[in-house]
Amino acid sequence: MSAQTTSDLVVQLQLLGRDIELEAASRLEEMGTSLRVVSVLMCADGNGKTQGELAELACLDKSTMVHTLDALERSGLATRKPSARDRRARVVDVTDEGRKLIATAEPVLGELYEAVLGRLPEADREPFLRSLSKLVDGRSPEPVVTAERPPRRRSAR
Repeated sequence: MSAQTTSDLVVQLQLLGRDIELEAASRLEEMGTSLRVVSVLMCADGNGKTQGELAELACLDKSTMVHTLDALERSGLATRKPSARDRRARVVDVTDEGRKLIATAEPVLGELYEAVLGRLPEADREPFLRSLSKLVDGRSPEPVVTAERPPRRRSAR
């Protein structure tokens, strides 16, 4: 694969991901919620995941996850309890109110996903989704840094 092809792939995936994320955020904002809230709730629902595991699944850093979970608890959408496997970890449970929010958000997101996939011919949709899942499932658990210098991190205050 040439450098040009790799660059094109990165750019195309970034553009598609950004467009989907912005449209999803806009649609969910109209419902009075955010993409982050819905994503965390969907990742947590019935999975018995710890805060750290959810941060990985939802592509959030740990401090953002803590702030998000604090807000979810205040809103009555989720609770945290000690993990049975690791006493230092907290497991996130979605409340009935959180499940109602997920149930309300799913059709909104489903319409968006159908609109995006509708850009493809019908016969290409299933192979595209299958291939995308295979690419995501095969990813490295550690982030790959390709820049000459790693990205700067915000200093702790």
